[in-house]
Amino acid sequence: MPVYALYAVWFGASGLSEAQISALFVIWSVVGLVVEVPSGALADRFSRRGAVVAAGLGQAVGYAVWALWPTFAGFALGFALWAIGGSLDSGAREALLYDALAAAGAQARYARLIGATTAAGLLAEVPAAGLATLLWSVGGFTAVAWASVGTCLLAAVVATRLPETRPDPGSGPDGSTDRSTDRSTDRSTDGRTDDDEPGYRAALRAGIAEAAARPAVRALLVPVAVLAGVDAVEEYFPLLAADWSVPTGFVPLAVVATSVTGAAGAALAGRVAGWSRWRLAAVVAGAGAALAVAAALAVPAGMVLVAAFYGAYRMVLVVLQARLQDRIGGPARATVTSVAGLATEVVGIGVFAAWAVGGVWPVVVAALAVAALLPRLLRGDGRG
Repeated sequence: MPVYALYAVWFGASGLSEAQISALFVIWSVVGLVVEVPSGALADRFSRRGAVVAAGLGQAVGYAVWALWPTFAGFALGFALWAIGGSLDSGAREALLYDALAAAGAQARYARLIGATTAAGLLAEVPAAGLATLLWSVGGFTAVAWASVGTCLLAAVVATRLPETRPDPGSGPDGSTDRSTDRSTDRSTDGRTDDDEPGYRAALRAGIAEAAARPAVRALLVPVAVLAGVDAVEEYFPLLAADWSVPTGFVPLAVVATSVTGAAGAALAGRVAGWSRWRLAAVVAGAGAALAVAAALAVPAGMVLVAAFYGAYRMVLVVLQARLQDRIGGPARATVTSVAGLATEVVGIGVFAAWAVGGVWPVVVAALAVAALLPRLLRGDGRG
């Protein structure tokens, strides 16, 4: 998204103070936290495909508000719409993909596909940043915003073509008893009607109950939330590079290299999806150790170790996200995934707070703690 690279600069250029910019980020986070789980239940109750489409539309409207009303109030409203859109997409997208694969008996491909899309998203940051610079030179921040509106609308149009399948109530997490239906077809073909669907509150309760009360699901929510929340550290990579005496002109290159290794790690997730819990724990431990050595050295070459950390952690995160989907057995898959998203946001806020106190070291501790707990949390998944 072109606007990602310049929105903070845009706020400052519009005359906002640092306090106002911080307030915008708080609004963004708080709205996202409030609507994360309820939006997942909406997707489960009505349409996951519809939620993904609405997410693109909501984000597009948010950027349009920025372009038309570039004031603190306009930016705040745009951030609120962006947060709502992101929450609608979170959980619904994963559930849409997993259940479609399960209906075809191909859920084993989930890790590979989600890893590929994650890698594509990370790699897209590079040309998007270049496009943002070009658009800004031609039409300023407004041009960047409208280009982002167009990107979101295009994504929403593409999302309308996604197939939506649902397992029958009571089917297992492996999809073995699924009789999936395509929501784009007549629902009466399998004897089910809208009256057979659980209500919104029932979907919300079912998702929260499965996340909180089912041990197999709850055990994986913890490492997924911690590792996904640790992604907040990406915001500090430029500061690390500068603090470790990387020449200013090379800081962007160092950050881009880290994103590339993260994309490579995510892309490899499908190949290592069957690894044992001990091997995955060893990778996380190695990633944490690499980050610790980099922090201790605090030299430009340490960014190579940071890149290694980011790639390894991204790879394991995608594998754990796929295994979480394997363990979800109820009808509220999007809601359960949104609970994980909510926990991720909370961890991310914790990372920001911890960084202010201890810098990179709390992240090292979090990675090593996950590595220590992972063999126990993954016990019983049949992979050793």
